[in-house]
Amino acid sequence: MSQLSEQELVRREKLSKIRGLGINPYPADLYPVTKTSKQVKDEFKENEKVTIAGRLMSRRIQGNASFAELQDSEGRIQVYFNRDEICTGEDKSKYNDIYKKLLDIGDFIGIEGELFTTKVGEKTIMVKDFTLLSKSLKPLPLPKTDADGNSYDEFNDPETRYRQRYADLAVNPHVKEVFIKRTKLFNAMRNFFNDSGYFEVETPILQPIPGGAAARPFITHHNSLDIPLYMRIANELYLKRLIVGGFDGVYEFSKNFRNEGMDRTHNPEFTAMEIYVAYKDYNWMMDFCEQLLEHCAVAVNGSSKATFGNYDIDFKAPYARVTMADSIKEYTGFDITGKNEDEIRAAAKGMGIEVDDTMGKGKLIDEIFGEKCEGNYIQPTFITDYPKEMSPLCKEHRKNPELTERFELMVCGKEIANAYSELNDPIDQRERFEHQLKLAQKGDDEATEFIDHDFLRALEYGMPPTSGMGIGMDRLIMFLTNNQSIQEVLFFPQMKPEKKAIPMSDEEKVVFAILKNNTPIDLNSLKAQSGLSNKKWDKTIKGLTKLGVSKVVKNDDGLFVEMV
Repeated sequence: MSQLSEQELVRREKLSKIRGLGINPYPADLYPVTKTSKQVKDEFKENEKVTIAGRLMSRRIQGNASFAELQDSEGRIQVYFNRDEICTGEDKSKYNDIYKKLLDIGDFIGIEGELFTTKVGEKTIMVKDFTLLSKSLKPLPLPKTDADGNSYDEFNDPETRYRQRYADLAVNPHVKEVFIKRTKLFNAMRNFFNDSGYFEVETPILQPIPGGAAARPFITHHNSLDIPLYMRIANELYLKRLIVGGFDGVYEFSKNFRNEGMDRTHNPEFTAMEIYVAYKDYNWMMDFCEQLLEHCAVAVNGSSKATFGNYDIDFKAPYARVTMADSIKEYTGFDITGKNEDEIRAAAKGMGIEVDDTMGKGKLIDEIFGEKCEGNYIQPTFITDYPKEMSPLCKEHRKNPELTERFELMVCGKEIANAYSELNDPIDQRERFEHQLKLAQKGDDEATEFIDHDFLRALEYGMPPTSGMGIGMDRLIMFLTNNQSIQEVLFFPQMKPEKKAIPMSDEEKVVFAILKNNTPIDLNSLKAQSGLSNKKWDKTIKGLTKLGVSKVVKNDDGLFVEMV
């Protein structure tokens, strides 16, 4: 156990005293809650008896009376503790000792009381009795407000918030609202599909072949079968098998895993939705997609409009439709139509795009589009008719054999949906897989290096004309809640291992706090900001270096201090 703070030690002493009084600080009994804080406010009736439970979040003790705030899953409500209302007999210890001395902010308590309105018009619960339901041994990281109304010590450091999401949710109500909206999004999408007559299914997460996308998988080993297995990178090939089996429409919200980089829009574990509908094509799916997203935006925010950073987005259908060739021509002046790999590589180099010999035609086009075009699409826009080399699972375009019937939906320069008229010709599909294999052997790290022979066998039984679509659910909810980072819309994003707390002196903490927000920083500037005397400064900077949290570096501009 790490060293306990003074407050944690005090709380443990209180815990011992509570037990000494014969009170169980963690009772197993059902607590008969009759209303939430929201229900109390919405259905308020003067003098009504209620039973409510939640965290004690604040209190103002004034002798024999105290106003406090209780927080439950629906919000906060004011409660009023009066010694003589709680302790009707001679024994006043429940109020004087337990409530005033042994309870802490953050404790879960149950309250039985009556509703009344204060002189200033606030709906309040008069406490008739209370029960300790769970003793909090760590103080919540609640913000503090000074006499002038200024807040400080807010719990807003992203890394700490993501690691301790439980504390984040308890003290930052706006964070909980993001996840409520996330669930609203899933429910709205699921209802839209169900109302359309499509069937929700589950497919394997552990797969013998990582198919349906080009990505580096997580690899594990099945001991009993003595075979390698891969965490799912996509569920596409399994859902298509179900279309072969006779389902007209199937969808799945799938956890996918890709052993690749992490940044503000990528987490190694993410949620995608994929849907496949028989007897449809990508033109139908575009109509379906824009109707779906308008429905979801309204369900989540009450409007088809959303704000993302500096942009106001409108998900109201219909959306603009632009072919990839037209997009590249518009923003670069280069027409990819009919060009071979060497011509496209030369054009990309001429645009200042980094390319290499491992890149095939599809990858080169993807690089050009990503660098020069993608960021220009702010409002929802369908980019259509991708070159065949970019889409190994997509049906050849009915009017141009060099293209495929594919679209991606772009919003604020990011892709949030990808859809095809699905390739259902087993011979063509085999050839495409073999071409991808050659690209992988050539060094293209985005080409798939596996051929799923069972999937090819399934196609040989016959798959009807089908359209499929995938949507990145994490990215979509980012747009709908105005969050620039994927970590803000995941309860528990992947994190580096937590560093153990390093014991520091008060002076070291001051310098470290400055350094944390300004690294690297000029040595003399850091010293000036710290306000330390020469003697204390020398001791502090040596101490931080010895602890391995900072170092002094020299460059052409002088001496700088940076975090390690």
